[in-house]
Amino acid sequence: MHWIESITKALHFIENNLTQNICVDDVADNVYASGAHFQRIFHLVTGYTIGDYLRNRRLSEAAHDIAHGQKLIDVAFKYQYDTQEGFSKAFTRFHGITPKQARKGKCSAKFFHPLKINITIEGGFSMTHDFTDKLLLIDWSEVNSEIDAEDAYRMIGHWALAARCANPMAFDELSAWILDDIQWTTDKLAENEQILMGVLTRFKEQNARLREYLKELEPSGVVNPPVFAALDRFDDELSGAPHDERLRETVAMMFADFTVMKERAVREKIAGGITGSAGTSTVSTYGYINFLKGCDAQIQWCLFMPDWVKQQQKGFKVASFEYQTLPAVRFIGREDTFEGKVEIRREIFNALDDLHEYQSGFAHDLLFMHHYGKGVDVEPWHGFWGRFMQAGTPVPEDFVHWDLVPDDSNTPYLTFCSQCAYAQFSGDTKVMHETKGFDSDAMYDVTRNIILGQGVHIPYPETYWTAEVFLDGHEKPGTAYLFSAKI
Repeated sequence: MHWIESITKALHFIENNLTQNICVDDVADNVYASGAHFQRIFHLVTGYTIGDYLRNRRLSEAAHDIAHGQKLIDVAFKYQYDTQEGFSKAFTRFHGITPKQARKGKCSAKFFHPLKINITIEGGFSMTHDFTDKLLLIDWSEVNSEIDAEDAYRMIGHWALAARCANPMAFDELSAWILDDIQWTTDKLAENEQILMGVLTRFKEQNARLREYLKELEPSGVVNPPVFAALDRFDDELSGAPHDERLRETVAMMFADFTVMKERAVREKIAGGITGSAGTSTVSTYGYINFLKGCDAQIQWCLFMPDWVKQQQKGFKVASFEYQTLPAVRFIGREDTFEGKVEIRREIFNALDDLHEYQSGFAHDLLFMHHYGKGVDVEPWHGFWGRFMQAGTPVPEDFVHWDLVPDDSNTPYLTFCSQCAYAQFSGDTKVMHETKGFDSDAMYDVTRNIILGQGVHIPYPETYWTAEVFLDGHEKPGTAYLFSAKI
């Protein structure tokens, strides 16, 4: 029997047995197929596991029965729930309203329509590359929506953390394939279009399913709201509407006429560059695939970072966190090439004390850090001891300076944007400065991860900067952090 016919028969069997105690194996047996194999085929074609589809149809019909006066306990047993409590929880997660609200008719319940298979799709290429096998996408057959909302959300967070580790390398393979001239001869264009568009389609499908699932969990309060904006942005990129204006024309050309991919210059803008397992882009690696990689990462960060930040705060805590836009200021200081010797730091800050009439509204001692507008893999870390002074403050001899302005869109290179996150910490200062297990130290990582978890853009690498803040002066440990962020 053809698999389209098998799925059609399975859908009829499920519809006729919504009130019966059936399982995946019962459905597979009805179409004379093995359970595991048919489950994969059903999921591939419909986008739902058999269990999810059966549950969605039952809960949809249950809302109709409740609205027409049937008793809650009778409806629960009718649709194979062991307890009224378990049914009520499942109903609320699915519909976003309680059975009581559905009965009163004050809120609208969802209706999940029966699926119908109307066409048979055959043919196409035997893929020489399948990057969807390399990307770690959500395996919906492993997602259990019957469990507590907090546990269900935690499961999605576990996937997000694993995907953040795996997907950058898969995106790099995709970029390398696009840049391989041998793969882009005229006779391969049609197949390559199917491959690349297949990747975009799989992400669209995952985003749609993930958004629906998170919406079901949202009433419980466990979902980090910025994830929905991250999904929206990713969908824009996948639909050929990049947010970065440098890519819009090229991406529009590719979507309109894929034959432009024969041109090396076009493919370079689409592919971007290799970023490695960290997945962070440098100046030389921007491209459409890099932006897709970033959108994929943003969703994952929004899902797992808030919980990760809580786990990182051991022995200290975030006392306050806010986004600020500083007025135009000038950082003045000297590079830390003296191994942090206190006597030299004193000379620096004594010289800045002499400029007291130029003090800015943020007068704390700072260790200002950046990579000269380049990626960490291109330019090493540079730290400068100094302060933010008023814009235009005269610079003492042997000091360096950088200007920070609220809007850096039309300013010279390495004029930094003064928009930033500002975190203050309390607790054990030794733990705050712990470096083991952190990319820099604990304060840096926690501040950055809060930003990532809130879906706020860090302008890495072009105008990326950070600053450790010494609220009690440079001779005592820093207990606050400034981190560049485009608000």
